[in-house]
Amino acid sequence: MNRVTEIRYVGYGVEDFDTERKFYADDWGLVEVDATEDMAWFKTHGHDEHHVVRLHKRDSNCVEVIALAAESREDVEALRTKVGDAGCKIIHEPRELDAPGGGYGFRFFSPDGLPFEISSDVERGDHRAMERWEGMPLKISHIVLHSPDHQEAVKFFTDVLGFKVSDWLGDFMCFLRCNEAHHRIALLPGPPCLNHVAYDMLTVDDMMRGASRLKKRDCDIRWGPGRHTAGNNTFSYFCTPSGFAVEYTSELDEVDFDFHEAKVHEPGPQVMDQWGVGAGGPQTMPKPAPDPCLFQPAEV
Repeated sequence: MNRVTEIRYVGYGVEDFDTERKFYADDWGLVEVDATEDMAWFKTHGHDEHHVVRLHKRDSNCVEVIALAAESREDVEALRTKVGDAGCKIIHEPRELDAPGGGYGFRFFSPDGLPFEISSDVERGDHRAMERWEGMPLKISHIVLHSPDHQEAVKFFTDVLGFKVSDWLGDFMCFLRCNEAHHRIALLPGPPCLNHVAYDMLTVDDMMRGASRLKKRDCDIRWGPGRHTAGNNTFSYFCTPSGFAVEYTSELDEVDFDFHEAKVHEPGPQVMDQWGVGAGGPQTMPKPAPDPCLFQPAEV
């Protein structure tokens, strides 16, 4: 297939490791599956991806790795060639991965300096059927990134990693798919950094129940609840104790990977939020700033 097919996890470096760890386990609704003195790995209840969050104690808050999936070792090898041919700096060549869950993969820096991993053959984890009103995340839904040249970033994700364009918001936000989900990656102009990571909830009621749990624990909604137009998904945005934006979402559209035709949505209040009744807006989200660890490989 020679392309990316899914999101695996996001690895964060965090200064206040204990507080961030407690947030994901007690507040956000993930399950810790492995840990060391200065690292922790978390999965969701409702999906068999081995882990979706990795935390690593360090002296700065930054993104250490964004891990994506390929179907086979042959696809990993083929993508390594394509990434190298695109001029990206390789962090390490395809090899057996010694992290929890194992697998076979390589790491590289995107043209903007963000660290990525592409892997196959990762061990599958336990999961269970979720029930309405639990308010716990099913899986990672999508990741939004900033790029100082987002048009070129779109070309990188489509031409090199095999994504397809699902929709545009004006000419400044592009939604990209790697499977039937309307988008798994979205790109915005700005300094190279992570904007947010979104997690699928079983229903809109689960999104609201999750938001209620967070509010009771003094983590208020930054923006939402609402419903976007591109992807038609509901949303509620929050911030972790370390300042990373995270989202509960539900009802993201499914599209035909090969034949869905992209549309351009004209920006406006009713397009950004079709409901228009929630708190805040994009202006209440953390302001993008260059990730402090660009082009710096993580120790692990």
